[in-house]
Amino acid sequence: MANDFVWFELVTTDTKAAGDFYKAVIGWSSEMSSGPAGPYTIFKAPDGTSGEIPVGGMLEMQGAPPGWLGYVGVDDVDAFAKKVEAAGGAIHKPPQDIPDVGRFAVVADPQGAMFVLFKGSLDQAPPRPAPMSPGSLGWSELHAADWEKAFDFYSTLFGWVKHDTVPMGEMGVYQTFGSSEGAFGGMFSNHQPAPGPYWLYYFGVDGVDSAIERVKANGGEILMGPAEVPGGAFVVNAKDPQGGVFAFLGMRG
Repeated sequence: MANDFVWFELVTTDTKAAGDFYKAVIGWSSEMSSGPAGPYTIFKAPDGTSGEIPVGGMLEMQGAPPGWLGYVGVDDVDAFAKKVEAAGGAIHKPPQDIPDVGRFAVVADPQGAMFVLFKGSLDQAPPRPAPMSPGSLGWSELHAADWEKAFDFYSTLFGWVKHDTVPMGEMGVYQTFGSSEGAFGGMFSNHQPAPGPYWLYYFGVDGVDSAIERVKANGGEILMGPAEVPGGAFVVNAKDPQGGVFAFLGMRG
């Protein structure tokens, strides 16, 4: 789907260790490939039958803080990069091609949260695992300095619309967003001083409690949760051993 998140990428300082961690915690498999910056790992999730679907990637980069980047599918990377810049955002890596894969640009919204614009070489969107299935890409959450201004930016850029507005007491509100067909993310104003505005990505797991134990057993850290969300699922925020922050969701018991 255009203007939705279509790929997720971990930039880390140790791909071997990080790969072992996420395969153990989320349940992905992996295979080696190559990208513009060198070796590239592809993460794959079960497709619900006997196959697997590529859902994300990983590359090693020294000197950069480990973290996840989300790729938003667009029909013209160069045009959207200009729109980002015109709206007060920044271009961290200008549009460039990945041979036989597509074209991308690394950008940031006006508050500093980074994401990637992407157009694949193939016209059709890649297949995706079923929502909430193990290894699936379950939710995209923006921790903004000012969510209302952030929403104005993204809605103008991508055509996203508001869905449910969930009160959070002293923390304000949590605004879900997505296409006209349904929500695929949320945003709120996070007034914590660090690490600044950023996108947090949620991955589906087969049992939240066992995933928590796998995080701890494999050198990660639980930052928050499990917390119940509408629909009966539970969410957990965590940090991998290299410092990359991620989240997962699923059922308990």
